[in-house]
Amino acid sequence: MALNPKNGKSSEDDKAAKKAAEDEVILREIDEAVRKDDLEQFGKKYGTALIGGVVAILVGFGGYLYWDSQQEAELEGHSETLTRALDQVEAGNFAAASEAAGELVTTDNAAAKTSALMLQAGAALEQGDTAAAVALYAQVAADENAPPALRDLATIREIATNFEEREPADVIERLSSLAVPGNAFFGSAGELTAMAHLDAGNEAEAGALFAAIAKGEGVPETLQSRARQMAGLLGVDAIEDPEELLEEEGVIDENGAPVGGPAGAAPAPAGAAN
Repeated sequence: MALNPKNGKSSEDDKAAKKAAEDEVILREIDEAVRKDDLEQFGKKYGTALIGGVVAILVGFGGYLYWDSQQEAELEGHSETLTRALDQVEAGNFAAASEAAGELVTTDNAAAKTSALMLQAGAALEQGDTAAAVALYAQVAADENAPPALRDLATIREIATNFEEREPADVIERLSSLAVPGNAFFGSAGELTAMAHLDAGNEAEAGALFAAIAKGEGVPETLQSRARQMAGLLGVDAIEDPEELLEEEGVIDENGAPVGGPAGAAPAPAGAAN
């Protein structure tokens, strides 16, 4: 039997309210998952290799330390010290790694000193000493003589390590120059900035930034996937080519046919707008 207009409107309002409540719960759960992945387990993600990006940068500076100018003997000694500290990191001996790196924190060579401080910060984080890690990262971030790439990395590590204790406005301001497309650290800085916007109630800004991360070149796939989900929940379409994404994820083949299922059974990609 058809509902009268009043009951029909009430039913639609109830459905809309229920849908809004469900979206809010999902958004909260994903936001919490992002925090847990990026913040609470930060040490596990960035510890042992000192992890990924830092080691890669240290290798580059290792070459610099060997070949730079006329202080070859001293610079070679710096490189050997860093190598010894990194060996301890790889072996999981973080206290020994920090002690070895400590030999370089008073050197006049900015690259060697900064690398040593970053290594000590990572070791402190692995040992659960968050306060010490934050202080060391902050020291590098504030050092105008430190190599720019390591200063930027230290800024991100400092903020990520104690994100929950910071005001959203502080996070947004500190990362404003890094959370832009094209920057080498856009993915990490952008995600932290978007989370800060969410905390501040700026859903439009957060959604736009998550969408930019999802479409950003050079951004890790796992980060892009999270960003697509968050952008979709915030009502922002973060997918430029749905078919290309489905093909990359193995849902459809190159001809657009579903993989391992009947025609028309392919699910919508994560973060797709409803």
